Amino acid sequence: NVYHGKGSRPFKALEGFNNVDSKVLSGNYDGYVIGSEDEMGRMSETGESVTKVLIPGLPDESNGEYGARISSCFWQWKPKFNVHYEKSGAENVNSPPLLFLPGFGVGSFHYENQLKDLGREYRVWAIDFLGQGMSLPFEDPTSPSREEGITEGKDFLWGFGDKTEPWANGLVYSMDLWRDQVRHFVEEVIGEPVYIVGNSLGGFVALYFAACNPQLVKGVTLLNATPFWGFFPNPMKSPRLARIFSWSGTFPLPANVRKLTEFVWQKISDPESIADVLRQVYADHSINVDKVFSHILETTQHPAAAASFASIMFAPQGELSFREALSRCHMNNVPICLMYGKEDPWVKPVWGRQVKKQVPEAPYYEISPAGHCPHDEVPEVVNYLLRGWIKNLESEGAVGLPLLDDMEMESIQNNITRDLEFVREGSKKSVMVRFLGSKFSLWNLIKSSLKSRFGKLETKSS
Repeated sequence: NVYHGKGSRPFKALEGFNNVDSKVLSGNYDGYVIGSEDEMGRMSETGESVTKVLIPGLPDESNGEYGARISSCFWQWKPKFNVHYEKSGAENVNSPPLLFLPGFGVGSFHYENQLKDLGREYRVWAIDFLGQGMSLPFEDPTSPSREEGITEGKDFLWGFGDKTEPWANGLVYSMDLWRDQVRHFVEEVIGEPVYIVGNSLGGFVALYFAACNPQLVKGVTLLNATPFWGFFPNPMKSPRLARIFSWSGTFPLPANVRKLTEFVWQKISDPESIADVLRQVYADHSINVDKVFSHILETTQHPAAAASFASIMFAPQGELSFREALSRCHMNNVPICLMYGKEDPWVKPVWGRQVKKQVPEAPYYEISPAGHCPHDEVPEVVNYLLRGWIKNLESEGAVGLPLLDDMEMESIQNNITRDLEFVREGSKKSVMVRFLGSKFSLWNLIKSSLKSRFGKLETKSS
C-alpha cells in the first residue's frame, strides 16, 4: 500500500530511496565517489590529476548559519489566476536580481536551496508557470458537463465541462503563454533586467524569453535545459499546418481527449509513479526528496491538474525552436552559461555540448554525479558556479570565471577538471566538475579583464 490518504505520511513510495550508501553508487559513475574523504589523487576521464577545490556548503542552522527568509506570494496576471512565486533577499537592494524557472511538473519549491542560500547575497525570485505548481486557476475554466460516463460523479475534474467560461477563451498552457508570463512578471513585479535561470522546461522558457526580450535579461543559465517542447505546429509560424489539427490545448477538452486524459492521469499521478520518476532523475539516491515528492503529489490533487496536464501536452510549439532562440540570444549578445548534470537520463550531456558548439563562448560546466536537477541534487555546486559567473559578468571580467579565477596558464585549455568539495550535514562530499571552454572565450575573458583593470587605473589617475 503506497499511499494512505490525507493525514498520513505519503512517502511510502520512497522507502529505500533515501537509505542507499552513496559509495555504492560510485560504480555507475566512472569511479567518481560521493563522500570519500581519503582519495587525494583522483584522476579525470582523460587521465589528468584532478585539483580539489573547497567550496561553501549551504547555510548550516545547527552552527548558527541561517539562510535567507523565503516569502510565498501571489500575483494576479490573468483573470481567475493567482500566479504563485517565492522570493528572498529583498533587503539586498544593490544586488542584481535572479529569477528561477522550474521544470515540468514542479514549481518554485524546487529552488528552495537557491532562495535560502543565494538570497543572502542577491534578490531572488522563483515562479510557478500557469497550469503548474500553485499557479492553477481557482475556478473551473468550463461549465459543468452534462455527459454521463467519464465526468459523472467526477465534478472535481475541472476543464471537463461542455462550454468554455468567458475568462478562459483561448487559454492554453503553452510556451508562448509562459514566455509572456515571465515578461510581465519581470516588468511588473521585479521591475528591472534579471539573470534568469531555468531547469529542464524552465531552461527552454528562459532561453525563449531572453530571445524575445533581450533588453530584460542580464544573462541566462541553462540547467539541463530540454531542447524541444510541444508536438503540434505553432499557428503563427505554420498557420496552414496548424489548421489540420482540430484541437490544440484549449478548453474544454474534447470528449476523446477527456477519456485519454483520465486514463493517463490515473497512471502518472499515482504516488508510486511519481517516486519512480524521482528515482530516474536523481543520480544520488541518498538525497532526501520527501519535500519534492510531497509538493508534486499535492499539485496532482488539485481539481484543475488533470485538464491542465492535457492542455500542456497538446499545446502548440513556441514560435521559436530551441536552436532559433539560442541563435537570437547569441546575435543579441545575451550572456549564456551552461550547467549540466552528467547522469541525466533524459537530457543527456550531448544536448548541452550541442548548445556549447552553437555558442562557443558560453562556459560549460558538466557536473558528476548529478542527474536532471543539479540545482536540487548538488545545490552547493550550482550555487557556487552561478555566483562566480554572475560576479564575472558584473565585474566585466575583472573576476575570473568559476574554476578559472587564478588565470594560470593551465587554465588556457579547452578541458579542465576540478573536484569540488563541500560539507553537507557534517559530512564531506565531493563532486567532479568538468569545464569546457574555448580559446575564443578565454581570450575574450582576458581582453575583458585587461580592459576593466586598465579602465580602473585610468579612472584613479584622472
